Amino acid sequence: MTAEIITIGDELLIGQIINTNQAFIAEQLESIGIVVERMTTVGDDRRAILDAFDAAWKRCAVVIVTGGLGPTHDDVTKKAVCEFFDSDLVPNDEIRSHIEQLVKKWNRRWSPSYEEQVWFPRNATLVPNPIGTAGGMLFGEGEKYLFVLPGVPYEMEAMMVETVVPFLAQKVTKVIRHLTLRTTGITESMLAAQLGNIEEILQGAKLAFLPSPIGVRMRITVYGENAMSADALVRAVEARIREKVHRYIYGTNDEELEEVVGRLLASRGLTIAVAESCTGGLLADKITNVSGSSAYFERGVVAYSNASKTELLGVPESLIRKHGAVSREVAEAMALGMRRAARTSIGVSTTGIAGPTGGTTEKPVGTVWVGYSDDEVTFAQRFHLGDIRRHVKERAAQAALEIVRRRLLHIE
Repeated sequence: MTAEIITIGDELLIGQIINTNQAFIAEQLESIGIVVERMTTVGDDRRAILDAFDAAWKRCAVVIVTGGLGPTHDDVTKKAVCEFFDSDLVPNDEIRSHIEQLVKKWNRRWSPSYEEQVWFPRNATLVPNPIGTAGGMLFGEGEKYLFVLPGVPYEMEAMMVETVVPFLAQKVTKVIRHLTLRTTGITESMLAAQLGNIEEILQGAKLAFLPSPIGVRMRITVYGENAMSADALVRAVEARIREKVHRYIYGTNDEELEEVVGRLLASRGLTIAVAESCTGGLLADKITNVSGSSAYFERGVVAYSNASKTELLGVPESLIRKHGAVSREVAEAMALGMRRAARTSIGVSTTGIAGPTGGTTEKPVGTVWVGYSDDEVTFAQRFHLGDIRRHVKERAAQAALEIVRRRLLHIE
């Protein structure tokens, strides 16, 4: 079963609003085995909307439309879809009752705009909007379905999850399974090289490489006749991939590296403290973004200046003068000083040149040292993380977490 997503609104075409609706809808449809073949965006223009409807209705079995359902003059979707399906508008008692409840809950007065939204296409099925006033619409002909949903993201998302996806899932005959393996510390090309013969690994499955500044996700996709065979193939492909690149894989699906590290620390009864220079608190932010991190995160210090490295972490001034703040020696001293000051199991540090200024021939922009210290060893590792300031900070924080993960799992 194939689908097209149509998003409506002048604000999308001029870049005033980022079109997140397309991504959410596509992900939801893909999760139940519906393949999105095309995404179309048009402005608040009746003719353009009708042309988009016509083309999509001819191409695909499922069309999902968002936007233009409000009560203002530029919300023309309802009129356009009525024209397309040759339907008039009639008052809908279910919508009226729902809006009346919301108006009472919000302590507002009934207004003409609410009255406008009560009118609903005669030959459409209502898609309930649990949190807003604009009801969604379902038009169907045979095995073809066109849904019209509000453009407000949180309203559309609720309607997709609660109504649209369960409805369409019953119409899909094939099973689809996804598994995403999350990696860090290796590029897309290096992953492909280490995997070798991809067809031998996949044996009928699909594999997509999804790179980002802090890692590469590998998404396995399997289409099968039944759940048992699809699940079995996913597990087999995962095993073959892990056999080749297991040390770079830190998690699956939506797992973040800080969650994985947090579980390792908690399960071992360990604590951690971080001393940051070039990452400016980003590492501590990642760690504390995980619920329950207070069980293992003791403190974080942003020691940006040389003086703060000495005053807060006990890094000798002579060491900074001799080797520079961005050096193995200072990174190690920062991690050790942090661990001792916080009395934690582990101390981690970051010091580097995020750019775009400050680089030298010996230490170019993107040079970062990550320090690590526990009761057995203190060391630092050097990284070259590019020349985009934000990417340098994100990659340095990710590298620090990966060093902790590998140390705890005894991965080289």
